Amino acid sequence: VTIEGNITPIEPKNGEDFKLKELQEVVNGYIEIVHLDPDTFMIVNEDGKSREDVNMVATMIAFQKKAIRSGDYICGNVLICPEYMVK
Repeated sequence: VTIEGNITPIEPKNGEDFKLKELQEVVNGYIEIVHLDPDTFMIVNEDGKSREDVNMVATMIAFQKKAIRSGDYICGNVLICPEYMVK
């Protein structure tokens, strides 16, 4: 999910799981994992709040899943994927 609200499906380069470098490319920096539910992760930029614009779509998703508290927000591009795709 981009900061513009665009949702683009992507696949891991190896067809099975995302490697660290791939995740860092998607979020444009170091990664942080936000647990949306036991089986789903949102990968965000660890330093996004200091460098990126607010991602309203990602923020709404994280808030609805109770992954962030009221008043908190997600910045930058994010990747939402099943837990098993992050190694």
